[in-house]
Amino acid sequence: MSNELAGRRVAFLVANSGVEQVELTTPWQAVRDAGGEPVLIAPEQDKVQAVNNDLELGDTFDPAHAVAEVSAADFAALVLPGGVANPDKLRLVPEAVAFVKDMATAGKPIASICHGPWSLVEAGVVQGKTLTSWPSLQTDIRNAGGDWRDEQVVSCPRQGYTLVTSRKPDDLEAFCAALVEAFAQAG
Repeated sequence: MSNELAGRRVAFLVANSGVEQVELTTPWQAVRDAGGEPVLIAPEQDKVQAVNNDLELGDTFDPAHAVAEVSAADFAALVLPGGVANPDKLRLVPEAVAFVKDMATAGKPIASICHGPWSLVEAGVVQGKTLTSWPSLQTDIRNAGGDWRDEQVVSCPRQGYTLVTSRKPDDLEAFCAALVEAFAQAG
């Protein structure tokens, strides 16, 4: 265990259903292993139902807070896991969209994988950023002013905040290493 993230609270924002389990649990463990404090946030403070491969039900998780109860000032960084349904549901929750935008506006680093960047598009914070995602999001990202790349992991420090993105679960090792590095560099 290292201590790069000691004393840092990291928000993990997910919908109450549809988050890809491995994209939640693997970065969560990486933050914990680096000495950080991962905190689960959802639209409602009800159970979060994860999925495996977007179809099979996974485990359930208890969020610490509803997103309306927290602010960007409470956290050092943000992780947006994927799953097709997860960000699609989040972008319909005004408090979730506002939280993502507030984190970016405050200059806090954000890490997002797979379909997670849909939340960034909805929050209007990809303009001028270089990022990757699940390939089906590339048109949405380009239409929102982002520069989409098909790469394992992309870290972009432009536009006032660092954004770390990856395409899919196969990229999790690189994604976790990059997000820990970015979160550690952010003071």
